[in-house]
Amino acid sequence: TLTVTSANHWVTAWLGLELNMISILPVIAKQKHPRSTEAATKYFLTQATASALMLFAGTINAWQTGSWNIMQLNNKLSCVLTIAALTMKMGAAPAHFWLPEVMQGATLATALLITTWQKIAPITLLYMISNHTEPIITLSIGLLSILVGGWGGFNQTQLRKMMAYSSIAHLGWTMTVISIMPNIALTNIIIYMIMSTPFFMLLMTTASKTLQTMTTTWTHTPTTTIILMLLLLSMAGLPPLTGFTPKLLILDNLVTHKLTLTAATMALLSLLSLTFYLRTTYLLTSTAPPTTTQSTTAWRLKPHQNQITALLAPIALFNITILPALLT
Repeated sequence: TLTVTSANHWVTAWLGLELNMISILPVIAKQKHPRSTEAATKYFLTQATASALMLFAGTINAWQTGSWNIMQLNNKLSCVLTIAALTMKMGAAPAHFWLPEVMQGATLATALLITTWQKIAPITLLYMISNHTEPIITLSIGLLSILVGGWGGFNQTQLRKMMAYSSIAHLGWTMTVISIMPNIALTNIIIYMIMSTPFFMLLMTTASKTLQTMTTTWTHTPTTTIILMLLLLSMAGLPPLTGFTPKLLILDNLVTHKLTLTAATMALLSLLSLTFYLRTTYLLTSTAPPTTTQSTTAWRLKPHQNQITALLAPIALFNITILPALLT
């Protein structure tokens, strides 16, 4: 990832992406289970295709313009192909089909890695070529991702698949604004990472994988339940939580650039995501499970993950007051 983020040359960026992909394959296939092997295979095929497409785009650009520099992507065809490749790399719609399947086959820790760290390299490359991107293409990909992310998460009972669709929707918000205001797109994805990290860590601590197992957390640790509820609402983008800030900034910029209809469509489509976040919140906090436990459960005695959660959870919930000051 660091090779990609510090690269100027297309081949160096491609090399970094390939190393990154090869390194995470054993992590995904770590469990000795057919589903994790299938997830690793799907991840490998999609990422290899996307990397090849990106290298092809870089080669065409070098052939036409004589430059391998990432910042000088002046060829129109190369630019479109690169956006397509990076869309596939990140798992934004319409190349999103691999993401829910891969996340469902992986452990919660690996799913966290795929939704956060693995997004850094392609987002950095998109940020670097944002001057040359066609706004109509990025807006279309963004709107489609928000729609797919909201619609796909509707009937999910598996938390990993639900978070995969949530990731697709957040990538949609990033994509819509990347060619207009790349800094705000970057802010959006960073805040998403800050919100999803403590969420996944709390799921790991409580060993919750489905909505059904989530309903029993209230009897074990009420504090965890309250933090999970607030994190879900923050991801849904409800004020005054942190998740509202990037959405507000993105809509504000779209309206400023006379894209009011696009902004209104995005706001309406985000209600789809809000529905499944609220449903999860309701199951988590408002439904009392039928039995209460009398014994100390095993996962209450695992304090090692709590430092990171304790650090990130407050940022994921309460930094709306300082963020506009940071951006101006």
